[in-house]
Amino acid sequence: MPGEDIRETVKMVLGLLTDLPHLPELPARGPGADLTGRSAGMLVDLYADVQPSGWRFVDRPGRDHRRARSYLGQDLDALEEFTQGYTGPLKIQVAGPWTLAATIELTYGDKALADPGACRDLAVSLAEGIRLHVTEVARRIPGADLVLQLDEPSLPGVIAGDVPTASGFGRLRAVDKAVVRDTLRDVIAGAGAPTIVHCCAPGTPITLLRQAGAAGVSLDFSLLQRSQDESIGEAVEAGFRFFAGVVPALAPEGDASEVKPGVGVRPLSDPPGTVRSVGTLWNRLGFPPESLAEAVVVTPTCGLAGASPAHARAALSHSVAAGRVLRDDPEGAM
Repeated sequence: MPGEDIRETVKMVLGLLTDLPHLPELPARGPGADLTGRSAGMLVDLYADVQPSGWRFVDRPGRDHRRARSYLGQDLDALEEFTQGYTGPLKIQVAGPWTLAATIELTYGDKALADPGACRDLAVSLAEGIRLHVTEVARRIPGADLVLQLDEPSLPGVIAGDVPTASGFGRLRAVDKAVVRDTLRDVIAGAGAPTIVHCCAPGTPITLLRQAGAAGVSLDFSLLQRSQDESIGEAVEAGFRFFAGVVPALAPEGDASEVKPGVGVRPLSDPPGTVRSVGTLWNRLGFPPESLAEAVVVTPTCGLAGASPAHARAALSHSVAAGRVLRDDPEGAM
């Protein structure tokens, strides 16, 4: 989410997303609030700090590690304060093991992804950190049915051997799909909560994620290819959930109205039009309209943290309205 005020953001999320609220992330606050830093702060017995080239493992906790822990503590305090008596689903987000391996450098050398042993150690540390995080959130909000989101935007690049080296002049070796799957399976199994995997890059490996034990996938719906129809169909039949990014996270370029006080944002598409691409896929795969609401959650696309606060609010509200179309009038999406 955009902005730096976690209390106001938590109140907004809880007010708008009553069926599936989440613990917001506010990367505008700086190192330690970003995707990599926030999750690195959850690692057990591993520490990372920001260097000129980015996040790097260090021997002992430093300023950036402590800042990440502090931000997370503040965020949990705000979430606990505004969820008194809450019961129902609640989503929390953590970077996955392969995205962390692709973005954090070793103390002396390349990214952790270049060292299979470092990848194993990172995955074990992350699994324990996630377990502790889930336990802490459950303690603070005992009525919540927690859902874990593993953010893995680097996953297709890891599998394809397309992750740049630390120097940027080369590419790191591809990781075998079986190793990727088994590592994800271990992290998901230890989480203690149903897990969806978020990947906003082309080529999201849907079948691999299902085999790893994920309950669903979150993706940019516009990046799906017809070649993925078979894997999507098999996943839906197996009870897999799709968090479909169909609501634009950013306002159209040059839309000055979104920052003018009292004017608001340029209207988004009508809710049925927003989910029509999902309905078209459903029709192509031969699934009945009434199964849409059970299998699909409507979300914004990636990049919401770069939107204006007004557009972020509008995108969340529109996601709710579009999701209701799938529930109340699914044939209107077909």
